[in-house]
Amino acid sequence: MMIETVFRCEDLPRADRFDFWREQMAQLMAPMEMTSDHTWDFRGEVRILEFGAASVWPTKFREMDFRRTPKLIRQSDPELYHFSFIQEGNLQVSQSRQESAHRAEGLYVVDTSRPFDCLAFGGPPAGVGLEIPKALIPVPHDRIDRLLARPIPAREGVGALLTGFLTRLAADRSLRPSDGPRLGTVLIDLAAALLAQAVEADDALPPETHRHTLALRVQSFILRNLSDPELSPATIAAAHHISVGYLHRLFRARDTTVSAWIRQQRLDRVRRDLTDPGLLTVRIHELAARWGFAHPAVFSRAFRAAYGMPPSDYRHLALVSSPLVSRAPGATPRRPVRRDTRPSAPPTAPVTS
Repeated sequence: MMIETVFRCEDLPRADRFDFWREQMAQLMAPMEMTSDHTWDFRGEVRILEFGAASVWPTKFREMDFRRTPKLIRQSDPELYHFSFIQEGNLQVSQSRQESAHRAEGLYVVDTSRPFDCLAFGGPPAGVGLEIPKALIPVPHDRIDRLLARPIPAREGVGALLTGFLTRLAADRSLRPSDGPRLGTVLIDLAAALLAQAVEADDALPPETHRHTLALRVQSFILRNLSDPELSPATIAAAHHISVGYLHRLFRARDTTVSAWIRQQRLDRVRRDLTDPGLLTVRIHELAARWGFAHPAVFSRAFRAAYGMPPSDYRHLALVSSPLVSRAPGATPRRPVRRDTRPSAPPTAPVTS
């Protein structure tokens, strides 16, 4: 099950905000000493998304200093690895005699079982945290100790997969409780793969983690190359140094096929473009070509099969009630030929992650 918890300091009187923040963070993460120059008007917001054993933390707060001391560790230790992906602001983090500065697009990990000090400065920091029990990470902990507080590459390789996944989870408001176990497994596998890669301990990972990580790499590659009409199982397999047969097995394990997954991702991008008033004057076949559909007739059949109507009808239904349409150049969309299947709102594409 997925469980969501939200708290905002702004919902309280100013005099109570900082104490409330400290209490909540101590209960939800771990006890820490906290100080700030903004206690008189503290602002902070946290959403906690629990995906089984893994928790994701979209967070924003005022500049402050927080410390995990030996005394507080003796009082309570959840024995977690806490990853932080910074989207705004600056953090100075020290742990295990290692100290590093982190800024936007930075990623680091700390261990709640060891003392650490974190100073947020230069503007309110914002980002996404990830907490995973240490016992679930199959990488020798003494090797991970070398990474604590240090920058971890977040723009390439497994780091880019993890931060991209965290960002999407933080932005997605349509997640269902039943998504929790599956997404939690993905998070744990990505975090373990990232740590193993960083300490060159890939041999410590179980085969299933390798398969999950490879599948996510493949999906990320496909999404970056959707506009290429030559994208195919053969080119994808070659780019990842695997056989086409093994590529097909990766997708069969997720109850789909390579071609079906590519087609659905392309259809979803065109569907979104069809609802964009700013693209009203772009012809439908041009939108389809932007996302890799080389043949208009093939695209039209696939779109009708997926969404129950031609793309021209879908565009009209999506835009006819939009207040932005009347302001766009040439703004009156063509009325559809068929109106008997008109829904109250455009259908939603199926989730394919």
